[in-house]
Amino acid sequence: MSNGWNESAVAWVTGLGERGDYGREFVLDRPMLARVDAGKFHNALDVGCGEGRFCRMMAQRGIACVGIDPTEALLAEARRRDPDGRYRFGYAEELPFGDAEFDLVVSYLSLIDIRDAGRAISEMSRVLRPGGTLLIANLNSFITAASPDGWHECADGETRYCFDNYMDERADWVSWRGIRIENWHRPLSTYMKLLLGQGLSLRWFDEPEPIGGDEARRTRYRRAPYFHVMEWRKGG
Repeated sequence: MSNGWNESAVAWVTGLGERGDYGREFVLDRPMLARVDAGKFHNALDVGCGEGRFCRMMAQRGIACVGIDPTEALLAEARRRDPDGRYRFGYAEELPFGDAEFDLVVSYLSLIDIRDAGRAISEMSRVLRPGGTLLIANLNSFITAASPDGWHECADGETRYCFDNYMDERADWVSWRGIRIENWHRPLSTYMKLLLGQGLSLRWFDEPEPIGGDEARRTRYRRAPYFHVMEWRKGG
């Protein structure tokens, strides 16, 4: 069953360009790269690498990066932009790598696309070396529990962020700028239990604030923080 990525690949590549959308460029890139820089990693796996943007960022820091994604059109674009890069077709739920191959595994806004998050997290942990890091950027669960827009005008004239059915795990279709993809909502507790269940230790958690960009969007992203960043360490 299609999750929309094959059909949306062209619109995605066109919309993101090289700098990425607002959330990536002005909210997530800075804290994600700060955690990468703090770790002094030799190699990394980017799970759900898409068109390879974050792989290229890590490669610029001297990290030998492999990107994996189940959308051929996005991988083709990654290879076009980075002919010397390593990009492979594959699924997060069945990573085509041996145990303990990577110092760093990155999931940059990919968990929301994955149907079996438990299996994917188990696989990410498996390919990590003892002492390795799993670095996750994800949408906050109250964001994925909201209606497609989330913002509603209330009776007092104020706009507030609204969500419902938070505890019910489900897939919803989201659309914007010619992109239509399936995203998964899960309570934050679901992710935390899955990660703790792998014996991983939480070393960093943040809901990063936007830095720069359009003032109206910066204000909007601060009223209800869209994202969180988590760094988990594998024992060893």
